[in-house]
Amino acid sequence: MLVITVFLITNVLITLGERQVQKEWAVQRYSELQTIGTLLADKISFQQFRTQMFSRAEPLKHFLNTPGHQEEQHLLQSWQSLKSNIPELMDIALYDANGKFRLASSGNFSNTPLSKALLDSTQSMGGDDIYTSNVEFAPVDDRLEPYVMQMAWLENADQSVRGYLVTYNSLSQMLQSIKPAFSSNDSPMLLLDNQGQLYAGASNLDPLPGIPDTLGSSLRQSYPLLWRDLANNNFGEFHGALASFVYLKISLASASQHDADYLLLSYIRNEDISERFAQWRNILLVTSVIVTLLAALTILLIHLFRLEQRARLGSIRLADGLFRADYGCLLINDSGRIVCANDTAATILKQRQQDIENRSLQKLLEQEQQWYDDVRHQLQQNNVWQGEVQLQALDNMVLHFNIRIIGQGSDGYALISFEDISELKQVRQDAFLNQLLSDSAVATALLTPKGNLVRVNEAFDQMLQLDGNLEHTLTELLQNDLDKQWPRIMQSVATHGLWQGQILCQDKRPGCLQATLKSYQDSDGELSYLICTLERASNIRELPGPKIPHRIKVMPEPDDLDNFFNAMSPQEQQHSCLMVLDISPEALLSHMSEIESLETRQQQVETQVLADLPRGYQIANLQLGKIAVLLPNTDATASHHFAAQVLENLGQHGLANGVCIGIAAYVAGQSLQQFLKNAEVALKRAKQSGERNICQAFTRQA
Repeated sequence: MLVITVFLITNVLITLGERQVQKEWAVQRYSELQTIGTLLADKISFQQFRTQMFSRAEPLKHFLNTPGHQEEQHLLQSWQSLKSNIPELMDIALYDANGKFRLASSGNFSNTPLSKALLDSTQSMGGDDIYTSNVEFAPVDDRLEPYVMQMAWLENADQSVRGYLVTYNSLSQMLQSIKPAFSSNDSPMLLLDNQGQLYAGASNLDPLPGIPDTLGSSLRQSYPLLWRDLANNNFGEFHGALASFVYLKISLASASQHDADYLLLSYIRNEDISERFAQWRNILLVTSVIVTLLAALTILLIHLFRLEQRARLGSIRLADGLFRADYGCLLINDSGRIVCANDTAATILKQRQQDIENRSLQKLLEQEQQWYDDVRHQLQQNNVWQGEVQLQALDNMVLHFNIRIIGQGSDGYALISFEDISELKQVRQDAFLNQLLSDSAVATALLTPKGNLVRVNEAFDQMLQLDGNLEHTLTELLQNDLDKQWPRIMQSVATHGLWQGQILCQDKRPGCLQATLKSYQDSDGELSYLICTLERASNIRELPGPKIPHRIKVMPEPDDLDNFFNAMSPQEQQHSCLMVLDISPEALLSHMSEIESLETRQQQVETQVLADLPRGYQIANLQLGKIAVLLPNTDATASHHFAAQVLENLGQHGLANGVCIGIAAYVAGQSLQQFLKNAEVALKRAKQSGERNICQAFTRQA
């Protein structure tokens, strides 16, 4: 923590120092930009005055009054003398009243006439006014040179325009004459127009990425983030990833004599700031290292002092707190007599602390002599003994002992710690008995709600041939189509807490199994586990035809029968029949109070029909007083024979009174609801005919 803290503080101080150096540079550079901007504006104003003086010079007036070759040469010589004495003066040109070129001091600029737009924009200006253009570029000696054009009016005596005198002034020369120097490798200065185009300050000495290094290039395109800040403010600072910038807007006269905005921009690299602060950074680093070492040494000395102080105090507290623990403690001398005992030991042994002390351990525990001899022999070899002791005098309490020998001879003593594990012993015994109880002949398994095996007994392992591998699900082991029916089974378990059914196993476990699933819910009422038992189902009398396993005993809802019907293959549906039993005689419906009698009778009929139900047939409870039986792979003759046999069996048990049966055969394309409607039609006819109370609806495709 000390190193991290010193590192963070040093880093903050270095950052603040570099920011301070950066701020000082920005203030100094901004002051220089203000000075440069003021001097540049003064330069432009002075050049306007100088252009006006050129237009009133005697050589020019003499040439205009008496034009001739000698006068022209005299004028050009005068202009050349002016250019040699004024570095920023690039050229002087003369134009007539229509703007056509007449002569110039050099050929640096083209001899094209003045543009009509320029002449029109200056018509409102008087003879003493000087027009100053925006900064433009001109090729001079194979390089671009930024210049400012100034134009003066030459008037006749009647104040009509006689011609125009134009001077071209180098912007770079003007900036070079201004002090302090505007350009250096550490802090260069750039002149930009209001569109971001560079007019001065280009440098090829290690240019900064994103900053234009050629005249005419645009900062607006190369560094949009910086340009957005420049365009929205007249002055300020901008801190980039590689450098810090200072900028200032200045105004120069434009073609319309309105102020034209230009930008003076200067920057310094962040690495240059770091170099300027390098000496202070080294001082801070050395100081931080020294402070860290001194602080660490101080902390170490204080820590050693406190460790020694706490060790002494800890020894006292340990000796005092040894007998204040949650477990019983006894201190025994070399002769086997109890020197002292703590309160917990007295509580566990159910005796007063004074009664325990000064007694021998043998009389206190009341164990056989052989036990003491074994313990003494073990202590002589290893100085440690652990074991369990059952105290018959204290209701067979079981104590776990830990005895250690400390010291030798007459100075040695034994420290005994013990705790009551009677409850733990009882829990272990109960777990052992539960394990013996679960290892019965009935195959039992504990499942998750998803059907994964958690624990199985030996009978379940042998029945399903698991060989101890529990990485299976119940649906995977029993196969068939139990996985499709699992959501419905879980719904029944969640609703009723129990599900029973017969499952026809395949592969290595042929035969029909009677399965029972019982739910176990946690304190929040959520289904946590399933207890599954599997038993061999007894053989049931079968009708001719293929065998289809039972899904459940009695489906409680019509939707369950619909799901079962939709799960059948098209071949099974095509050759199936549906039988509807009505078990509500008029005598049982004479009063509403006899509804319970009808429910009881329906349960009796369901039980009897289910007992004689062939394997593969499915029974469902449609409503109070009506039962549906689905007969897969059964033709009309077999279904009628089965219905007659059901009535006969019900009659043997006194349950056939008032029972009517309607039978319908499946037609391709029908839903279960249409299937039931055809069976209901047959049931109505059976109630009307009165002959054996059975009627079959013969349906065909339309």
